[in-house]
Amino acid sequence: MKKLTREDLTDILYGCAVLGTGGGGSLDEGLAMIDEALAAGREFTLADFSEMDPDAIVGTPYACGAISPLTEEEIRKYARLTPTEESFYILCMRQLENFLGREVGAVISTELGGGNTATALYVGAMTGRPVMDGDPAGRSVPALQHSTYFLGGVPMCPMSVMNRFGEGAVFTNVFDDERGEDMVRALAVVSQNHIAVMDHVNTAEVIGKNVIRGAISHAGKIGRAFREAKAAGGDFVAAVTEAGGGKMMFRGAVTESGYETRDGYTYGDTVIAGEGEYAGHELHIWYQNENIISWLDGEFFVTVPDLICVFDLDERMPQLNPYARVGERVAVTALPAPAEWTTERGLEVFGPRSFGYDTDYRPYC
Repeated sequence: MKKLTREDLTDILYGCAVLGTGGGGSLDEGLAMIDEALAAGREFTLADFSEMDPDAIVGTPYACGAISPLTEEEIRKYARLTPTEESFYILCMRQLENFLGREVGAVISTELGGGNTATALYVGAMTGRPVMDGDPAGRSVPALQHSTYFLGGVPMCPMSVMNRFGEGAVFTNVFDDERGEDMVRALAVVSQNHIAVMDHVNTAEVIGKNVIRGAISHAGKIGRAFREAKAAGGDFVAAVTEAGGGKMMFRGAVTESGYETRDGYTYGDTVIAGEGEYAGHELHIWYQNENIISWLDGEFFVTVPDLICVFDLDERMPQLNPYARVGERVAVTALPAPAEWTTERGLEVFGPRSFGYDTDYRPYC
């Protein structure tokens, strides 16, 4: 097992922000969670599945909801409710442990994102549990069924949910992960668009066979390339693209940026006018929390499950949806999809047609 330093953790979360493709939660909030745990004297431990008792219980903690900022109306709506003093992510895990009658021995990230990976790291550190070096998405994804757990038939339940006001429940059964998505999303909608979840609780043996091994280490590699290139004053987008085995897509300036919060998701569009070698061309990206589909000059271009990663060249940071600004200079690169998503079943669950678009997946990288 490896003890993670703050530099390790920062690299992991910056890498996750890149691999989050615009979603995966707030990087700033994720870094704040890490610093809170470090200030409390907690340690972060990364474990390989080979180091775990195969019968140890592994849980998957994360946040579910929209990623857009709250409106004044939503703030007023919940003003009479009191947030919990203790982290509702930890309360969510304890609720599930009480139901199980045994402890969760380790946690694993539900997706690679600046916020959700930090959630798993935080819960692990604050409760003294290791974080597994794996992930059931290999990127950020919009819905609960977008996971290799779903591809492998790992049961979602028992599933614990807890909102920031301490209102919790345990689901003992759902028909399938798509139905679980509907039910959890509905609770998020009535919980200020944000709810803590712990699901797919199973043995390390079962979890290890149904996730993308080494995903956290891969995020650290991406984040390290990003940090080192920035520190050297180099082309950090090119460095990330090379580290991730990807391919440049576009550079230009944002001409349109709009979004709506609907059904517990943030839906939006970003339109970019090309500059330099891309001058005279236009890239359009549509997202459902994460960047999902792109069009180059009106024709389908890069789509899920490949990763569409946008960088704010003015702020020199990965771009989080839905915060792109008109006039902002951006670079867009594509990273290859994890192999699990390029299978027939993977594309059925997380290909462009699963989002209602009449086009087939064509690998870009």
